[in-house]
Amino acid sequence: MSGMLVIAEQRRGELRPQTFELMAAAQVLRRDGEEVSVVIIAPAPDAFVAAVGIAGVDEIVTIKVAAAEFDPDTFEAALGALISARKPDVVLVPHSVDSFGYAAALAATLGLGFATDVFDVRYVDGELVATRGGYGQKVAVEVDFPGRSTVLLAVRGNAFKAAEQGSAGTPRVTAFEAPATASRSKARDFIELPAGDDVDMTGAEFILTIGRGIGEEAKVAQFRELADAIGATLGCSRPIADAGWLPKSRQVGQSGKTASACKLYIAMGVSGAIQHLAGMKHVSTVIAVNSDPGASIFSVAKYGIVGDIFEVAEELRKCF
Repeated sequence: MSGMLVIAEQRRGELRPQTFELMAAAQVLRRDGEEVSVVIIAPAPDAFVAAVGIAGVDEIVTIKVAAAEFDPDTFEAALGALISARKPDVVLVPHSVDSFGYAAALAATLGLGFATDVFDVRYVDGELVATRGGYGQKVAVEVDFPGRSTVLLAVRGNAFKAAEQGSAGTPRVTAFEAPATASRSKARDFIELPAGDDVDMTGAEFILTIGRGIGEEAKVAQFRELADAIGATLGCSRPIADAGWLPKSRQVGQSGKTASACKLYIAMGVSGAIQHLAGMKHVSTVIAVNSDPGASIFSVAKYGIVGDIFEVAEELRKCF
């Protein structure tokens, strides 16, 4: 049986946002006559059926397991049995902490084609090609999978705009029985790490982000004041967070937060490394200010200003 399997990810009874991004990726890859099946592995998988039963989904596969929390051995065994039975063309999983626990082992055990941190997928002359970062995200690497009938891809978060959740579909629901599994680990408790700040970058509609171009920590205060004056949420790139100049909760990027609700994004002194661009890829309007005309941030900006960020910030401040 061909087709695609999208592996839903849930935590503590809530679907993770990347589940809907994987559905969007599946639609990009979908070929004529190919079915998309969403797989839910949980103690009570039926609770998620309505949420994932959106337009573009042909089937929902429910797999009931005993583990109350995520367990890598349980996921590996359940998916291994399902893939062996279905023999899909493509299996999509999130590039996440959870998938790190089972995806590579599953690919090795079943002899699947495998790539992680994938941010683009397509068919070239009938063959699947996945694009991922390489050499510290300095280059984009195209990967193909000769001789592999099934390919497992771990898809980077925010690489695809999430599928619309309000569009109801009419998928059939199929139950699949998971094999008995002896887990090698036991969940003791779930501890939510403190955010370290009260800001919600994922829900902010207007963000002013600063990068290493500000030069020193003492300059942060004036941009915080500017953000407050113009009604923006102050964000930062990774170097600022790593230096401790702003809390990690304000970092936008692959290893930080995703500006998923942002409509207007002002980047000041941000070079535009690929990791940062991953966090604001789907923002509709990006305004970039940088003294380097060759900065990568200009490649995604709708409006760009080549100039001194402090001079631009001062002029902007005068308007409010």
